[in-house]
Amino acid sequence: QYPIYQNTDIVYFDEAVKGLEAQLEELAKAQKFIFMEYHAIEDAEAWHKIQDVLEERVKAGVEVRVFYDDMGSIGFINTDFVKKMESIGIHCRVFNPFLPGLNLFLNNRDHRKITVIDGKVGFTGGINLADEYINVASRFGYWKDTGIRLEGEAVWSMTVMFLEMWNYINHSSEDYKQFMPQVYQKEPFEGDGFVQPYGDTPLDHETVGENIYLNIINHAERYVYIFTPYLIIDNEMLVSLCNAAKRGVDVRIVTPGIPDKKMIFLLTQSHYEPLLKCGVKIYQYTPGFIHAKSFLCDDKIGTVGSINLDYRSLFLHFECGVFMYKTKALMQLKEDCMDTFAASEEMTLEFCRGQNVFIRIFQGMMRLFAPLL
Repeated sequence: QYPIYQNTDIVYFDEAVKGLEAQLEELAKAQKFIFMEYHAIEDAEAWHKIQDVLEERVKAGVEVRVFYDDMGSIGFINTDFVKKMESIGIHCRVFNPFLPGLNLFLNNRDHRKITVIDGKVGFTGGINLADEYINVASRFGYWKDTGIRLEGEAVWSMTVMFLEMWNYINHSSEDYKQFMPQVYQKEPFEGDGFVQPYGDTPLDHETVGENIYLNIINHAERYVYIFTPYLIIDNEMLVSLCNAAKRGVDVRIVTPGIPDKKMIFLLTQSHYEPLLKCGVKIYQYTPGFIHAKSFLCDDKIGTVGSINLDYRSLFLHFECGVFMYKTKALMQLKEDCMDTFAASEEMTLEFCRGQNVFIRIFQGMMRLFAPLL
């Protein structure tokens, strides 16, 4: 388990391009090491901006390690990507190589998004290193994503998450303590509330991501605001959301207006009716696809990370997030929530019941297979 920290400053990004710009700025300052772990890297404009900075830092003597999930990056990069990175001094590895029929571990993908710089600055959220995230490429309308920047003691937990995965892939072991933030910054960090980065793994039978989400919902007194690209939930999550709404909590969920996967979107919409009946408000993000994964509760509790409200994220993937209590980033997230509600269409029971009868039958059938999708 990862501890709770103070002495950590957090900044929230309501758009992926803002997160990328901040990341480029911090990468350029790196003095000792850069660690990057991503579900998807696309060998295109967004990555090339990062690669240029990484190459420059390698020449300055900074150690750079990068790894990505093979399934997550299929179609984004060629098989010579690792060789190309190694040739310019970037240590590059692949998590869970795609070998059809030969890899029983293939379902357990690395869905995390982590950057660590000198052990003291970290980035995470929903943002992969691909062009559609910064709207250079546009297939699903406007792509909305969110992320956060941490500076301070809490980055240590993100460093440990990265190193655990790196050492597994690399079949190596090393002293983690050499990468602690205090090694590279002697003066104290500024504080901003309480911060707890957390990781979730499918190998320990502990559903950390779902437990955090359920605890936020179950303890809400005034409101819970949720961003998720997929809404494919189990009965426990459904009951918690409904019970919160029934006891007077303002529960609002934002899902995409333009889906990236049409069948999954139909499955997402199949969960609207039971939630709406209980008073949960559901919005579809009109400009396009919302890929953000965040919860905000009562102006004081929230989380931003990589964890979708679907079976894969909650039970099968390696994931991460940051739990926040009374940090200024929560108010930045709240402002984004209000702007996003205003840019979205509120769903109704009439919409659900007005769906084509064949679509409703298909949705019912798909719910039987939801854990497999």
